[in-house]
Formats: sequence, structure tokens, C-alpha cells
Amino acid sequence: MTDITVISEDLNGALGGKIAGTAMANGELTVDVQPADIVDVMTWLQGPGEFKILVDLCGNDWPQREKRFDVVYHLLSLTKNVRIRVKVQMGEGESLASITPVYPAAGWFERETFDMYGVAFEDHPDMRRILTDYGFSGYPLRKDFPLTGFVELRYDDELKRVVYQPVQLVQEFRDFDFMSPWEGAPHILPGDEKAAMAPNATSGDPGKKP
Repeated sequence: MTDITVISEDLNGALGGKIAGTAMANGELTVDVQPADIVDVMTWLQGPGEFKILVDLCGNDWPQREKRFDVVYHLLSLTKNVRIRVKVQMGEGESLASITPVYPAAGWFERETFDMYGVAFEDHPDMRRILTDYGFSGYPLRKDFPLTGFVELRYDDELKRVVYQPVQLVQEFRDFDFMSPWEGAPHILPGDEKAAMAPNATSGDPGKKP
């Protein structure tokens, strides 16, 4: 297994001007890269760096940050038995160069990141949604996306086609107290302490069966 510090030194020696920063976390090297340099960095990692396998490519949302999105790449080198993480910060409405010419497996990963976070990838061979349906509104993994979504779809038997309509939920399905999901069970679980305070609660120890 190659020492991760050696890989960091090699990376900075080859691409020092294109590396915004490095850090160690949980035994893995994290490399911060500016958006304009992502293709050059990934090309070096796939070639001389010997990180031939793109394990994953995903997004992360930090709504309070100026550059609210992270695009995160996880790479594996079988010859060195080492994984590294590459991160790029992106702002709302910004696009990032596709790495599909370097790692063809990135094709579906980039589509998923676009579908879930709204980060588009330039020169992608097929930049469209992959998990949600056509006409879907919004990006489900953003922190400000409502849990109930915006629309629901169903098959209309009269129209003989799928139709979209606004989500309509009665109020009781919008209220969550984040307590135990086992209310009414004959035994008491952590979180059911509120049962003893309910207006119709019987006197005595709520943990004992009547």
C-alpha cells in the first residue's frame, strides 16, 4: 500500500498550481480543485496517478455557503491500494466540465448529480434527468426542496395517460412530532413518555399493562 503522503506530494509536484488544497480525513486524502482545473486534475490522476477507477461522483448541498454545492469524486487505485476524494465547489447556476472523456463511467453519475442538485456538466454526451420523470420540477436532494415535493403523477383512466397534479395532503400528514412511531403499542419504547401526559391517559405507570 502506497503512503498517502507520497501521493499528495506527487500530486502537488505535478499539478501544484491546479490544487487548491489538500486534507487528510479518515485515512483518505481529500483534494480541493477549482472548477476550471477539474479535467486536467482528473486526467493526471487517471494516467500517471494510476487511479483508474471512478468509484462514485455525487453532490452535496450547503445552502448557507456562497458556493452552495460540492461535486465530489471518489477514485480508487488498485495498484497502490489507495482511495482519494476530489472536491469542487460550485455556485448556483454554474456548470462544470464533464469528465466523461477521462472516466466514461462518469456519464450516469453526472446525470444523477444534475437531476438531484441541478449542477449541469458541459460537453456531457446526454445531459438530461435520469432518476426523476420528464417535466419534474425542482431538484430533490437540495436542502430547500420540500419533503412532499411539488407535484404528483398518476395514470388517468379516462384520459388514458399519465397526468401531473399539485401535491395535496391533508394537514395530519404534514405534522410530525419526531417522537416514537410505535404509539399505541402494548409496550413502551423510548419516545413514548408523552403517552402518560396525553389527556386520555390512564393513571398509573404507562409502562405497565392494565
